[in-house]
Amino acid sequence: MEITTEKYSVQYDATAKIVTCRGALRLAGMDEYAPIVQLLDQVIEDHPSILMLNLQELEFLNSSGINVLSKFVLKVRGQKDIRLVVQGSNAITWQERSLTNLQRLMPQLELTWE
Repeated sequence: MEITTEKYSVQYDATAKIVTCRGALRLAGMDEYAPIVQLLDQVIEDHPSILMLNLQELEFLNSSGINVLSKFVLKVRGQKDIRLVVQGSNAITWQERSLTNLQRLMPQLELTWE
């Protein structure tokens, strides 16, 4: 599964169980994020035991995008048997604070840094 535009891409490798987000997600509101939400919901339906969320190349994420990620983490938390590992980059300033907040939503979320 993949969503690709000139400015960003979100792809799910079902074999490796990795969701990778790249570029800049500056979409205007939740309606524009709907295809990404659908992709993430399909990932949860795949029900991987371990899921990697690679954000190391996601340079920008607006508040609507942070809301989408937060809701995704809450949905994964509700599954109870999916281990979520989020990979962030220390070189991208927004990630440290925002990704740490995701850990507050799901304390068992594993956060790794590049």
